[in-house]
Amino acid sequence: MTISRRGLLIGLPLLLAGCQSMPNQQALYGDLPDEPFPLKKVPLEKIKPELRRQEVAYETVHPAGTVVVDTPARRLYYVLGNGRAMRYGIGVGRAGLALAGNAYVGRNAEWPTWTPTPNMIRRDPEKNRKYAGGMPGGANNPLGARAMYLYRGGNDTMFRIHGTNQPWSIGQAMSSGCVRMMNHDVIDLHARVPVGTKVIVLQA
Repeated sequence: MTISRRGLLIGLPLLLAGCQSMPNQQALYGDLPDEPFPLKKVPLEKIKPELRRQEVAYETVHPAGTVVVDTPARRLYYVLGNGRAMRYGIGVGRAGLALAGNAYVGRNAEWPTWTPTPNMIRRDPEKNRKYAGGMPGGANNPLGARAMYLYRGGNDTMFRIHGTNQPWSIGQAMSSGCVRMMNHDVIDLHARVPVGTKVIVLQA
């Protein structure tokens, strides 16, 4: 069986389109050895497909570049425009239920310092008091690889979008914390979101 040059030229774009429609998700979640604290690949077999980063159809009135946090659905969308968005799975906690409506990214940080709140210290002093002065960024830091700090009117809302060293918590409602993402995903979002980016937080 032979394939004519004309047949190959006609079929090649369709073949390439088919390849492009099925991104290699393992490549999105592979080893990141160049990070200050190198990250291992995510064991995707432990992450539901719908919680993995992917471009999806998404109709919204918000312009491209907006971040929409859909707290009840445990999803975060970065609006791309033209009816499309990048969708990420998230985990939420009590602090993640404390903000609704409009905010903006007032500060970004790579491998941020984590400081427990006074309430966290009172609730579990044995665990948290030693970090009252702040835990430096690193593999064991609960804020993970990146953090986006949400502000209103120049004031810190204390609401964060951040990474996590507990990827199994994505899709769940945990006992504490704001909005957590897999480290690979928060690195990707951080690269898209400059200071000043509008953020819409939806609650039930």
